[in-house]
Amino acid sequence: MQTLSLPISPERWMVQLFSARSAAEGGIVRRKITDVERFVGRERFLSEVRRRGYRTVENAGQFIIFCNRQPVRLLE
Repeated sequence: MQTLSLPISPERWMVQLFSARSAAEGGIVRRKITDVERFVGRERFLSEVRRRGYRTVENAGQFIIFCNRQPVRLLE
């Protein structure tokens, strides 16, 4: 059985995510949970988010990452 390699390394994927214009400007980015799990793994991803002091919410198969240290309030 042949194993397929990922088209991008986990490290490179994280660099691209957090260097996106919106992230670099302290904004919001979102990624499919399935992509996060496939490229870097949930725990590694959440660890990096915590290390940066950011917040993440999960909804409808997406991670929404707030790339700043401001409080997040859920409004109804």
